[in-house]
Formats: sequence, C-alpha cells, structure tokens
Amino acid sequence: MTSGPGESPLFSVVSGHPRAEDLAALTAVLAARLAARQRATAAQAAAPTARSAWLDRAALTRRPLRPGPGAWRRSGLPA
Repeated sequence: MTSGPGESPLFSVVSGHPRAEDLAALTAVLAARLAARQRATAAQAAAPTARSAWLDRAALTRRPLRPGPGAWRRSGLPA
C-alpha cells in the first residue's frame, strides 16, 4: 500500500504477490475493525455516569408549612 511522502505505510505485504482485490478486501476489513473500535470507545465515553446525591435537587424540596396550633412542633418532625 502506498502512502504520502515521508509517511510510513499502514501495512505491507511481506511475502507473496497479492492481487489488487485482495489488498482492497484487507483494507476494508481493517477499516471496519478500526471503525468498530472507535464506536465502542465513543460509546464508553458517552455513557452516563452516576450522579452524586449532593447534586440531587429533590432533597431541597419540603412539605408546605401548615400554620396553626402545634405548627412549630410539626415543622421539626419527620414526615
């Protein structure tokens, strides 16, 4: 396989005399494997991570206050 000036080839044939179709098939297989590896890496990077409980805004909500007798006592008791 040829490459640009000053670049090393991506792969080379060590023995034998492959036809152009054989080299094209090998190139297609290697490109498909590389694309699959890149998709897997991107999927891992895009996977959602677990959120910290400190970031949970639901913990900041509370029951509405009910005015009346004993309201100060009810405000401190758990639900």
